[in-house]
Amino acid sequence: MDERVQKYEDKMKKTLSNFEAELATIRAGRANPHILDKLTVDYYGSPTPIQQVANITVPEARMIQIQPWEGSLIKKIEKAILASDLGLNPNNDGKVIRLIFPELTEERRKQLVKDVKKKGEGAKVAVRNIRRDANDTFKKLVKQDVSEDEVKDLNDEIQKLTDKYIKEVDVVVDNKSKEILTV
Repeated sequence: MDERVQKYEDKMKKTLSNFEAELATIRAGRANPHILDKLTVDYYGSPTPIQQVANITVPEARMIQIQPWEGSLIKKIEKAILASDLGLNPNNDGKVIRLIFPELTEERRKQLVKDVKKKGEGAKVAVRNIRRDANDTFKKLVKQDVSEDEVKDLNDEIQKLTDKYIKEVDVVVDNKSKEILTV
């Protein structure tokens, strides 16, 4: 593969992996420790991810257990969860925080699927923007003594990559939608 195309494929790969990471934070009725990925607590003056100051386990299908390494952090972790948009109420017994995931209603599941599809569209737009940037860059190559045929080949290669990554986004959206709708 041409190195001029390779850098755009790398960008598309990053877009897809960011999209997958974003979907991992959407809860589908099952306990998923990744929903805590974006939460931080103040640990000796610096915001620190909860995973770095506590042991996170999933003892049951719909429960996450957070055991801080220092007892003083339990209130801070609880506050961070309450301040987040997770919609979960932490249960604190003084040593451990338990997050119980309620069963999702059908209406809520449909709303989550809509959100997933919307995020999928955003990822596709990002991939298409990368294609547009690549095509613009390739058009400028004609002025730098690169043949029009070579530029056309580069554009075709970028289009094939775009199609491939858009299909992959669709597959990820379908899988996540099925996961959410499965009761």
